[in-house]
Amino acid sequence: MVINPDNYGLRLFVRYLVLCLIALIFIFPLVFMINSSFKPDSQLLADTSSLRAFLPVGDISLDNYFGAFQRAPVGLFVFNSVLVTGMTVVLSLLICSLAAFSFTFLRWKGRDVMLSIVIATLIIPFEIIAIPLLLLVSKLPWIGLNGLELGWLNTYRVQIIPWIADGLTIFLFVQYFKGLPGELIEASRVEGASWWQVYYRVVMPLSGPVLATAAILKFLVMYNQYLWPLIVVQQENHRPVMVGLGYFFQLNVAWGEVMAYLTLITVPVLIFYLFLQRAFIASIASTGVKG
Repeated sequence: MVINPDNYGLRLFVRYLVLCLIALIFIFPLVFMINSSFKPDSQLLADTSSLRAFLPVGDISLDNYFGAFQRAPVGLFVFNSVLVTGMTVVLSLLICSLAAFSFTFLRWKGRDVMLSIVIATLIIPFEIIAIPLLLLVSKLPWIGLNGLELGWLNTYRVQIIPWIADGLTIFLFVQYFKGLPGELIEASRVEGASWWQVYYRVVMPLSGPVLATAAILKFLVMYNQYLWPLIVVQQENHRPVMVGLGYFFQLNVAWGEVMAYLTLITVPVLIFYLFLQRAFIASIASTGVKG
């Protein structure tokens, strides 16, 4: 089959043009948010009726950012969310990958039934278990620096531990592990490797794509948490960014400060996504394994 270079170049140009247009559609809200964060409320609302809303024109200043920090402890909220989200992602990848490894490679009684139960938890809305879970964590003991404590409310652990293991992440790992070459596992076992050595020396080095995918999904879920922290955290020093957003809708709403706050809390998401995107591409290039 002979490919006409002119037609191929035209198709490639059209393809990239369409992709650029789609990218612009998704970028427009970010551009509007960032530009609006530098404008006073009167100009912000007036510019929404024209393309000026997407341009850094008019009375541009950092007043909204200063006002946002005066209205709420923005740095503390961002720190809380990054800490809770980061620890949850790391622990979730470890625990869920271990569970998926057990479901995929080990043989034990009731394995398939247990996996079905784990997957079935995906259809249970969180609102159903929110109150029972609240009653549970309010009575659970914890051994900390101050000795035995009763109850997990107003702590970081109450925002982390209930979300470490979930059915979706386990299912993603199980599906990916099933696609790995079985010959690698068998050869490792024949050579005397323990199951733990197979996990961290053979399976996990080949699992870069699923690690990046699971990390992104878990990060978005945890960073956008609102209902659970609103229930279990009443003290300001443990509140995440989504609960902190309520500070800007009390009394007089300053939309410029709202946009500034949204810009500030979006930065960690963009940094995390760009980092994981590079890690995902690097893992694909370095492994190249197909089951």
